[in-house]
Formats: sequence, structure tokens, C-alpha cells
Amino acid sequence: MIINDTFKSTCAIAVSTDLLGDKWSLLILRDMLLHRKSTYKDFLNSREKIATNILANRLKNLREAGYIAKLDPDGPKIKTVYFATSKGIDTLPLIIELYKLSINDLPESILDESQLTIKAQIAEDSASFISTRREKYIEFVDQLKSQLIAKQK
Repeated sequence: MIINDTFKSTCAIAVSTDLLGDKWSLLILRDMLLHRKSTYKDFLNSREKIATNILANRLKNLREAGYIAKLDPDGPKIKTVYFATSKGIDTLPLIIELYKLSINDLPESILDESQLTIKAQIAEDSASFISTRREKYIEFVDQLKSQLIAKQK
């Protein structure tokens, strides 16, 4: 965390874990980048069942740290759309490395079709997967922005 415009540590790993070290922040970014979730309700409906107070806190922290932003910050709170910024998108390789650490420990019988597809794509070429996901996510955010502009006209 940042205290008085300075970090508590000069270690990059300590700073990173202060910003992204809890599972909920990483799962929110995972949901954005891999599953194109963008609303409070989308995040609440994730399998991990995050509590509402924790979700609100993590969204606030991720926004303040510059990993995510609101598409229409002045719009109605219930319709708020969140998206990963370029800094948030830069966490994709980290998320994929964490994925690779444990995916083979999970029996394939408990994975859904989307998870099996992601597993196969990452196993085939994780660098290509990351590059493609990054491009597709940027396209997705551009579409969200276009939809917002069209609604405001």
C-alpha cells in the first residue's frame, strides 16, 4: 500500500503483493481479462462467491491503484461498467503463470468447457494465448466504450 506518497518497501515484489496479493483482486482481474466480466453483478456471480463488502473494497482498491477504471464514472452506480486499464491488462501473464501452477492438479472431470478450452490453449502456446487474449480484451473494451457513446447520443 501507499503511505504518504511512498511505498512501505523498496522491494518490487513486496509492492506487487501489497497491490495484488489477495486472491479477490486477482480473481476480479481474471474475470475481466479471461471471462469479460464488467459489472458488479457479474463479479458477484463468479463461482468463488465473493462477499459484497469485499467486492466493493477490492474494486475501489484496484481503481485507486490504476488497474481498473469505470467506463462511466458519473453514471448510475447500479449500471457501472468496469474495465481493466493497460496496467490491469499487464497482469495477464501473472494470472496465466498462476493458472499454470495448479491447473494440472485439478481433475478435468470438474472443469467446464471454457476451462478445458483455456487449459488446452495455454498448454499449446501460453505466449500466443496471452497475446490473443490481450488483443481481444482491448477490442471488448473498445466495444463497451462505443456502446456507451451510442447511448449518450
